[in-house]
Amino acid sequence: MTEPLRATVLRREDVDLHVLDTGGDGPPVLVLHGLAGSAREFEPTARALAPDFRVLLPDQRGHGRSTRRPADTSRAAFVADAAAVAERVAGGPVRLVGQSLGAHTALLTAAARPDLVERLVLLEGHPAGDDPEGAARIGAFLASWPLPFPDREAARAFLGPDLLSASWAADLAEGPGGLRPRFDADVMQAVIAAADRPRWAEWESVSAPTLAVFADTGLFTEAQKDEMIARRPATVRADLDASHDAHLEVPDAWIALLRGFLAGAGPGPGPAAGPAEG
Repeated sequence: MTEPLRATVLRREDVDLHVLDTGGDGPPVLVLHGLAGSAREFEPTARALAPDFRVLLPDQRGHGRSTRRPADTSRAAFVADAAAVAERVAGGPVRLVGQSLGAHTALLTAAARPDLVERLVLLEGHPAGDDPEGAARIGAFLASWPLPFPDREAARAFLGPDLLSASWAADLAEGPGGLRPRFDADVMQAVIAAADRPRWAEWESVSAPTLAVFADTGLFTEAQKDEMIARRPATVRADLDASHDAHLEVPDAWIALLRGFLAGAGPGPGPAAGPAEG
């Protein structure tokens, strides 16, 4: 049986941040999950990197086992949380990894706190802002879930067969009457609405060596990907044959890219196609 990762709770102002930790003496790697996700979906990534790296997986505010309804859902609050985990749990600079909204947080953290970020990996992240209509659509979808689900089979039947839905179903919490997600729809809408403006200045100011990983059928167009790299040409780009949640769909390809870059190797500049199967 796989041993559980060590858990700790970091108190920052009025928010409790739940952090999973592989432990060990390897270089610290801090991984930030996406919107409506949790640390749990990156446990396979953490286990694959350990023991060569010490991997920290926080539930970001409003998610997972961290404070469910934080008063502050701003981008600055998420950045301050990431910096606090680096300083107070990792004990100093980290190799910072983020997916989707977590990549957005990671990018802003690298810009705001270059002293804490040695290397930066963005999986399906982009400096462009999200439109208000998109935030409203996400909020409406999450609010449409027929809660509580009586069991995980009912949750999977509603959410669908894809791997992200399976991850959501596996992470549901038991409570009165059945199973509920570890987030609230209105909080998720507020969180994504805060990422409503482009952050090109912050992106162009990042000094840490950076790997940008895109999915072939992810959220961004080729023009958007090209603009991101053109604005910071030193960025290493890699592409995976997957959709937005590539870390779940092609884990072997994802880990190969991640491990190589975190160790100081990795693909050369420009597109690098990953294996089609994980």
